Amino acid sequence: MRGTGRGNFARRIPPFGTDHAPRDLTCTRAAATSRIMLLPPDDSEPRRPHAAIRAGWLALGGVFVLLGVIGAFLPLMPTTIFLILAAACFGRSSPRLEAWLLDHPRFGLTLRAWRSEGAIPRRAKIFACTGMTIGFVVFLITAHPHRLLAVAVALTFVAVAAWIVSRPVPGGHR
Repeated sequence: MRGTGRGNFARRIPPFGTDHAPRDLTCTRAAATSRIMLLPPDDSEPRRPHAAIRAGWLALGGVFVLLGVIGAFLPLMPTTIFLILAAACFGRSSPRLEAWLLDHPRFGLTLRAWRSEGAIPRRAKIFACTGMTIGFVVFLITAHPHRLLAVAVALTFVAVAAWIVSRPVPGGHR
């Protein structure tokens, strides 16, 4: 390629829609930096994440299940949000555990409603808003926060409660 003015920018690009060996294509420095080369779609199976990444998602899902179980017994700690997060983590690491959560007799219906419609059952909305109100009152009584902090926490709780109430109810019923 010496003396052609093309430097070391020769490319071997397979022609689209062919199974035979690629042809030699060369391009100049300007063309190499300004041209976008589109490759045909890869019809092979999607690659599974690396085992260490899957293990990380699996461990994180386990932590979220543990927090969800703790939340089932502690009055002011949420359960469903941790199980939603666990299902998402298991979806990236263990389809078997994801199916177990989605088919769970107690929590599966709520998880499936959230996944398919972004819906929160009316009873869960009532419990969430009541829990936030009780939590705020306990915060005010026990922490004696500065007025600015109390207002900031109250506004945050009101915003979260408004978002929860704005979510649809499963099945589209209001």
